[in-house]
Amino acid sequence: MSHIAHTYYPQSGFLAILGAGESGVGAAILGKDKGFNVFVSDKGAIDDRYKTALKQEEIAFEEQQHSEDKIMQAALVVKSPGIPEHAPLVKALRAANIPVISEIEFAAQYTDAKLYCITGSNGKSTTTMLTYYMLQRGGINVGLAGNIGKSFALQVARENYDVYVLEISSFMLDDMYHFRADIAVILNITPDHLDRYDHQMENYRASKFRMIRNQTKDDYFIYCLDDEETVKGLDLFKTEAQYLPFTQKEVVEQGAYIDEEKNIIIRVPNKDIFAMNIEELSLQGKHNAYNNMASGLIAKVQELRNQTMKESMESYVNIEHRLEHVACIGGVNYINDSKATNVNSVWYALESFSPDIILIMGGVDKGNDYEMLRDLVKSKVKAIVCIGKDNVRIHESFEEDTDVIVNSSSMQDAVEIASYMAKKGDTVLLSPACASFDWFKNYEERGEKFKEAVMSL
Repeated sequence: MSHIAHTYYPQSGFLAILGAGESGVGAAILGKDKGFNVFVSDKGAIDDRYKTALKQEEIAFEEQQHSEDKIMQAALVVKSPGIPEHAPLVKALRAANIPVISEIEFAAQYTDAKLYCITGSNGKSTTTMLTYYMLQRGGINVGLAGNIGKSFALQVARENYDVYVLEISSFMLDDMYHFRADIAVILNITPDHLDRYDHQMENYRASKFRMIRNQTKDDYFIYCLDDEETVKGLDLFKTEAQYLPFTQKEVVEQGAYIDEEKNIIIRVPNKDIFAMNIEELSLQGKHNAYNNMASGLIAKVQELRNQTMKESMESYVNIEHRLEHVACIGGVNYINDSKATNVNSVWYALESFSPDIILIMGGVDKGNDYEMLRDLVKSKVKAIVCIGKDNVRIHESFEEDTDVIVNSSSMQDAVEIASYMAKKGDTVLLSPACASFDWFKNYEERGEKFKEAVMSL
C-alpha cells in the first residue's frame, strides 16, 4: 500500500520541477519513469553532475531562469525545499490552484516501503545515520534519504528497499500534505530558520508537527518529553498513532528513559525490553543519549534483536564535523563541531559537555542573536578564541560572560592559543555559530584545518 492515495495528484501530463539539485533531479527521473512529460527549471546555474544526469535521461531543462509561462501550464509542480513559499512564482502557482509539492510527497505515492521519518532542530543527521546503521546491521533491506544521501525519489525510481530512513527538514514538511510516516520522530524544536516562519516560533513548531499528519493507529510517534516546544505541540496536534516518548527526567511506562543505574531502558508494547548502560554508547554526551533513545525506539518497533541494537550503539562512528572527538592530549579533549553554523547548534554543543570549555567560534555572522548562549557561556566557558575576519559582535555579546576573549590569525593560531589556556580535564571545542566563507571554502575545510592543527600540537 503506497503512502499516498493516487487520487490526490495528477498521474500524467506536464510535470514541472523547480530546482535542479539532488531532490529535483531525482523527482525528474521518477516522473519520467512514471510517464510524465517532465521539465526542470532552475533559477541558478545547474551543477555539472546534475546536468549530465538530465541529459543522459533526456529530460528537458533550463538554468539561470524560470520560464513562467511554460511552468504555469503544469499539471503538477515539485519544488525544491530551498525555494520559499513567498517566491513570486510559487504564489502564482498557488493562485492558479496548481498543486505544488515536495519531492518526498511526490515519491511517497510510488512506494509501499515502510517510511521512518526523523525531524528536529538538532541531532537529526546523527539519529538518521545511527538508525540506518542499526537497521542495516539487523539485516533489513534499508535505504537512506531525505536531507541526506541520495534523493528519495531517485531511489524509489531505481532501487527496491523495504524500509527508508528519511531525514526530514521543516522546509520539506511545508510541502507535504497527504504523506504518511509509519514512524514519525520529532527530536526537539529550538529556534532555527525563523526567517522562513515570520519569526514566529509557533509557525515553526506547526511545521515540525506536520510530521504526524495522516498517521493511523498502526503507526508510531516518537518524541522527546523533555523538550518544551514539543510538549507544547502535543496538545495542539493530535494523531491516532501510538505515542512513544523518550526522556532523561522521569520513568515512562512505554518509550525510553534512563534508570538510576544510568541504563537506557526501552519499552515498546508487545516487544521485549532493551537495557544498556550509557557509558557503553559510542556517542557520549547528554544529547547523544537522546539520539540513541530515539534510534533505539525505531529499532525496537522494527523488532531488531537486543544484541544487534547494543552492538550498533557501541560501534557507531558519528558523521564528521558534528561533535566529532578528535583527540585527547594531556588530558584535554579536542572536539570538532565545524558543522555548527548557527547559534542553536552551538547551544546544543555547549549543553553536551561539562565545564570547563575553551570555545573557538566566529566566521561570517548571519545576523546571529547570541542571547540564548549567554547562560551556558557564563556557566561553562572559561575562554573564547575568535576565528574569522570580523568578531566585533562576539566580543560585544560575551564580554561580560567570560573572562577571556581573544582573536586569532589562523586556525593553527586559534588551536595553539586554546591549548595554551587549557588544563587537564578541559574541553577545546570548535563550534563556530557562523558560516565559514571568510577563511575557508566550507565548514568541512574549516573542520579539517582544526583537526590538522590539533594533531600537530
